[in-house]
Amino acid sequence: MRFWIEEYHIDGIRYDAARQLGNYDFMHWIVQETKKTAGAKPFYNVAEHIPETTSITNVDGPMDGCWHDSFYHTIKAHICGDTFDLENLKDVIDCKRQGFLGATNVVNYLTNHDHHHLMVELGDRNIFAEEAFKRAKLGVAILLTSVGVPLIWMGEEFGEYKPKQQESAKIDWQLLGNDLNSSLFEYYKGLIQLRKNNHALYTENIDFIHENHEAKVLAYSRWNEEGSRVVVVANFSENFLAGYHVPNFPCGGTWHEWTGDYDVEAGDDGIMTDIGPYEAKVFVWQ
Repeated sequence: MRFWIEEYHIDGIRYDAARQLGNYDFMHWIVQETKKTAGAKPFYNVAEHIPETTSITNVDGPMDGCWHDSFYHTIKAHICGDTFDLENLKDVIDCKRQGFLGATNVVNYLTNHDHHHLMVELGDRNIFAEEAFKRAKLGVAILLTSVGVPLIWMGEEFGEYKPKQQESAKIDWQLLGNDLNSSLFEYYKGLIQLRKNNHALYTENIDFIHENHEAKVLAYSRWNEEGSRVVVVANFSENFLAGYHVPNFPCGGTWHEWTGDYDVEAGDDGIMTDIGPYEAKVFVWQ
């Protein structure tokens, strides 16, 4: 560990199979060693403990963060249309509901090297082409606005499609020459920029401001004490919702819809907006 930190200047590391290791004393020791070696530079220690457990990050827990596997299973099931459960969604979007203490305690992901790419999961359900990319974008919007640290598996950002396999399966960079793939790539870039620049998404602050089980809509607000605000309105249904009313907006005034690049005005009764099937709107307070 000292070698990798001193010679390669890594900023953090993931510890594989932490549940199987099961030795918190050892984990405490090695985490202390990494932080001591890194000095003043922040160093992030993440445990792959599946299923996740708050004991590994909270209070006396040895690690800074934990693989958030329930996020993966829940969001995948919802964007694939397998289920709709508002409470389950809220539990993984706000990890504090599961008992975690803060935004750095979980690492969220839509998939990783232990699972299939999202396009494979969608294809297995006969969801292809434009419909698949639309649902992938919904997942990205949730991933990059939820409480926690987002992880993106290489190739996901432009729709890599190869199933998990033992043989070599190199990333197909030529996919970026396709309109749907490049559109997904630009969507990722835009939301990553928002996450980097809007400090509301750095915090553990979140309010669920609107729920509609019948329409399969969930809206939540992210905020910080300095006045940054982001509202996400997600439609998990196959229906186009024209003129949908979202009440309880955090404040009135001008909000910029980030993914479509346009402004809306919020009044005392919230906003009206069109939401496509399996789509998320991301509103940023101006």
